[in-house]
Amino acid sequence: MHTDVLILGRGIAGAVLAETLRLRGLRVHVFDRKRPGNASMAAGGVVNPIVLRRDVPSWRAARLLPQARDFYTAWQQRLGITCWHQLPLVKVFPTPREVDQWQRAMNHADSAPFVHRHAEPEVDAAPISAPHGYGTVWPAAWLNVPALLEAQRQQLLASAMLTEVEVAPEEIVIAPDHVRIGELEARWLVRCEGPFAQLPGLVPVKGETLVVRIPDLHLTRMVHRGVFILPLGNALFRVGATFKWDDVFAGPTDEARTWLLERLHALVQCPVEVVEHTAGVRPAARDRRPLLGITGPSQAVFNGLGSRGVLLAPWCAQHLAAHLFDGAALDPEVDVARSF
Repeated sequence: MHTDVLILGRGIAGAVLAETLRLRGLRVHVFDRKRPGNASMAAGGVVNPIVLRRDVPSWRAARLLPQARDFYTAWQQRLGITCWHQLPLVKVFPTPREVDQWQRAMNHADSAPFVHRHAEPEVDAAPISAPHGYGTVWPAAWLNVPALLEAQRQQLLASAMLTEVEVAPEEIVIAPDHVRIGELEARWLVRCEGPFAQLPGLVPVKGETLVVRIPDLHLTRMVHRGVFILPLGNALFRVGATFKWDDVFAGPTDEARTWLLERLHALVQCPVEVVEHTAGVRPAARDRRPLLGITGPSQAVFNGLGSRGVLLAPWCAQHLAAHLFDGAALDPEVDVARSF
């Protein structure tokens, strides 16, 4: 059975790549089995073009954000679901220093399109501690990653394009002009294995989030001060996230739960009930840039998206597809060769 591309892994990278290749008219087959630590199933899905610690645009945000918006809104229409939500993100200033930093960002050409100061009546009326005010990031968004992945899963299964197994290394047969797994043969094997890959330059980072119930908090915006608060509806909010670089596959911890709740209570002045606690491992690159490109005969990689995977994935998938099938040169900033 011949196909064009075999994909290992279906987190946000593998899922977006599979859809991108399908839109090019290519035949795709995905191998995936969800494992503990999978980041996409625990991800907040916040799409934020600003690095809030310094109030500067994230890497290529001006180009990547509209491309991500167009990709996900078109995809959800094809799937018949709603998973992309345009939501403002309100940054609460903890000190006067952040107020000054925000003002400088508003006056800078690169960040000015994304950072604003105007009244947010919801935030003003909420039990939120904001003695130094706030600023608004717009445009921003939230992608319901689990809902998207499940809808795609059903579509791929119905088309016999997904096999839910973990592929052992000895099952992969590599030849100069093709690759084979079982009865499936393809021109390319693309590894989208996220934090489970053995790849130079990859630095797995653990992140933990909570889902909490806050009946007295009425928000339709995301709010950030040390942690983000993402409204899920029905008085539920996702709160996150932590960053940890060691013992990354240990699962949820009491330490992270306490850390998140302390920061949440510093922001929200009302009762909070913890409903769920999840942990995932982000596949970050050492230099905070994606890892794309050919790694050997008939083999390529798509990895290293880190905490901004939702924003990065559509551009990266199109860029890699153009490299593999059109002969387009890879951008040196994302070329995996830099990590070897």
